[in-house]
Amino acid sequence: QVQLVESGGGLVQAGGSLRLSCAASRRTFTTYNMGWFRQAPGKEREFVATITWSGDSTYYADSVKGRFTISRDNAKNTVVYLQLNSLKPEDTAVYYCAAVPSYRGSGRLGYEGAYDYWGQGTQVTVSS
Repeated sequence: QVQLVESGGGLVQAGGSLRLSCAASRRTFTTYNMGWFRQAPGKEREFVATITWSGDSTYYADSVKGRFTISRDNAKNTVVYLQLNSLKPEDTAVYYCAAVPSYRGSGRLGYEGAYDYWGQGTQVTVSS
């Protein structure tokens, strides 16, 4: 069974940094577009960032642009990273990794419904 496993979450003070990782259980994820989403308490899950299968294209939500960076290493069972810098209390949420085969195209990667596979999430808490 395909699995995505997130790690790297934790408690950090405002202005601090974290690096989230998402490891895929199968090598076939090297041909998958990957994304990060987050869900804060009482809110709907929202898009954070996405990266195409080759790593050539990335896209960010306006709320994280300039502070977060998505990257991937297809040599390591498709580990996808999300570097979180200049964290704010409003970044507090459960962060989820998601994947979709690249043959589906890249036009809807900002939408939750575009993804086929999801991890269990990792908690990020930013204190003020």
